[in-house]
Amino acid sequence: MLRLALAALLLLLSGPVRADPAVEGAFDAAIAAFERALPRLPASLMGVDVAAYRDALTLRRFASAHWGGVVTLEVELRAEAGGSCRRYAAFVRIPPENGRARLVICPEFLTPGTEALRALTILHELVHVVAGPDECRAMAFAARVELLATGRFTPVDGYWRANGCDSSAFRLP
Repeated sequence: MLRLALAALLLLLSGPVRADPAVEGAFDAAIAAFERALPRLPASLMGVDVAAYRDALTLRRFASAHWGGVVTLEVELRAEAGGSCRRYAAFVRIPPENGRARLVICPEFLTPGTEALRALTILHELVHVVAGPDECRAMAFAARVELLATGRFTPVDGYWRANGCDSSAFRLP
């Protein structure tokens, strides 16, 4: 009994539970891009606290001025494309409940041939986790990180227009 309790404690202290290898690969790629961009990012970009964002991305736990308190990111894999997964490859459940925000990964995220978009999706969704639901902010922030990390950013013009971002306070690089 004591061994089981110690094993459970060690598991809890070992860091975030790892999900699907493709999801973890997307997180690893997003972290690598963010770390390349980080030296050229200010402390706050587009209303996103960059230190909190880094903690959310790398530790999946961050102190949130936006939501108030400490927030833990949970990753949930959905096996079926129902509900919001009919429209999205991934989405977040916010505001956090009981200090937990949930990133839901939908089947489309894992579709073969979408590998290049996975890291960008993680970068985008983590903006929501840290700074709230504004789609334009999330697209602009992720594009800025991508540009600083790679010298280019993925064109999102159709999605940008569909969300009315031309009239928002945010701009693509």
